[in-house]
Amino acid sequence: MRAVIQRVTQASCTVDGVSTGEIKQGLLVLLGIEDDDTDREAEWVAHKLVNLRIFSDEAGLMNKSVQDIAGNILLISQFTLIAQTRKGNRPSFIRAAKPNRAQPLYQAMGDRLSVLLSKQVQMGVFGADMKIDLRNDGPVTIILDTKE
Repeated sequence: MRAVIQRVTQASCTVDGVSTGEIKQGLLVLLGIEDDDTDREAEWVAHKLVNLRIFSDEAGLMNKSVQDIAGNILLISQFTLIAQTRKGNRPSFIRAAKPNRAQPLYQAMGDRLSVLLSKQVQMGVFGADMKIDLRNDGPVTIILDTKE
């Protein structure tokens, strides 16, 4: 499982011009699910996301988590994060989980995060052509990979 985490002051997702999720301060999380990912990886990523200290404290140091600041999360499924690009110029997505496997894990991740944050996590639409708008804060962008 791979996640690209961006600290944002705002982020939103639209599908066919209709908003599916919108947040103010918090995290935009792009989530790629591999074919061998399980609930174990999802649990680890969820706990890491809510506890990762990437928000500034009163001294300007990154010492606060999204949970500490009562921030929000916008979770977007993005199978392209699993692309293999070593050979040739066309990315291979062979390691990306098939939709029947990835969609339940994506939904479970949203549910886990909602429980951990004690608030509804905003989400994109699995498999849809989504338009994501964001204002990266910092910029701060972190990559989590359960394989590393």
